Amino acid sequence: MEKLIFVSGNSGKISSVKKYAKAKNILISFCSLNFLEPNVNDISYISKKKAEDAYQQLGLPCFVSDSGFYIDHYPKHPGYPGAFAKRSKVSSDVEKLLQDMREVKDRNCKFVDCITYYDGCQFVQFFEEHHGVLATEVCGDDMRGAKSNLWKVFIPEGYTSTLASMTSLEKLQYQEENKKKSAIVQFLEWYQKNKLNEKDVKKLDSFGIQKKKR
Repeated sequence: MEKLIFVSGNSGKISSVKKYAKAKNILISFCSLNFLEPNVNDISYISKKKAEDAYQQLGLPCFVSDSGFYIDHYPKHPGYPGAFAKRSKVSSDVEKLLQDMREVKDRNCKFVDCITYYDGCQFVQFFEEHHGVLATEVCGDDMRGAKSNLWKVFIPEGYTSTLASMTSLEKLQYQEENKKKSAIVQFLEWYQKNKLNEKDVKKLDSFGIQKKKR
């Protein structure tokens, strides 16, 4: 059975992957790598490039997770910031984001998440979307498991609270509603069906990371 590595430095994403992998009894290792992300507003392309770079550094099957945040009517830039949510600092300065959006009435927005797996030969991608509206004020505290500071200003469709200010019951309900379309769940089900029974040559390095024999 091949060793599978999730490459990420995002504690919220790692927490989510751990939870779903444990439920499916899939063993995953975690590591963080530095990437030079291409300057394109396309999470599919960025995610594939990161997965490819990660494989070249590790020499092992791995997967990465990337997210975009799209605001339908961002002033003068519809769909902004997209894949640039972090690099544009929109996600780190949500107060400025709300200031920029103060005159905008249509506040529809969405998160798009992309999981990309690469084993040196095959790319496989899975996507999910979460629609909602942008709040008019920051609401919620820093929370364990949060994937982005944008959770404090994103109100999911069908709810009245931001992701960061939901009650425990609301969070559980929201997670259950979105579980089936989750990109990580889609990927783990695909991996379980297509990869778990494949044989692989095992060799551990000094860090406990399995490498293929060349």
